[in-house]
Amino acid sequence: MFEDLKIVKKRDPAAKNYLQIILFYPGYQAIYWHRIAHFFYKIKLFFLSFFIMTTVRFFTGIEIHPAAKIGRRVFIDHGMGVVIGETAVIGDDVTLYQGVTLGGTGKETGKRHPTIQNNVVIGAGAKILGSFVVGNNVNIGANAVVLSNVPENSTVVGIPGRIVKMNGEKIKEGILNLDHINLPDPLTVKLRLMEEEIEKLKNTYNKEKK
Repeated sequence: MFEDLKIVKKRDPAAKNYLQIILFYPGYQAIYWHRIAHFFYKIKLFFLSFFIMTTVRFFTGIEIHPAAKIGRRVFIDHGMGVVIGETAVIGDDVTLYQGVTLGGTGKETGKRHPTIQNNVVIGAGAKILGSFVVGNNVNIGANAVVLSNVPENSTVVGIPGRIVKMNGEKIKEGILNLDHINLPDPLTVKLRLMEEEIEKLKNTYNKEKK
């Protein structure tokens, strides 16, 4: 839990001291109480675990099922509207922004929520829906909707989520890109290239016409 405190201090420049984080950071509070509720869930004290997390949801706006598995140094920034489902698994050094959903689809049983591996950043409002794996060192852009596996060292943007590379290179392991709103959109890039090509053809046609 002290690791959780330190990672908030490291990643959020607005965090002045540990007392501020403990008292006023809902993301840290939700993770703190989830670790306790998850322990009670594992020893089959279900009522107590659900009571704790329902209270946490009421005060923080963050909904985490007590059965969800959350790794070390996970940071929920702001956090309002974050939903983490029952069979979701989150690895180490993951950052979630407000409005993120790790949800399921349909009424299937068993593993129905995503597995998020290590060093992943999930931008504000992103929805990761279904039982699949988001690999290590992945960046998911704000408001992206991810519905299938995401390979390691990649970036996902758009609806539905499309995989893009950062400058044609893999994201270096262990380095988090927290700029989750200024990620490349391959569709926008393609349209821009098409517009440039059309403009060149028009100019060529006009010159030949003269």
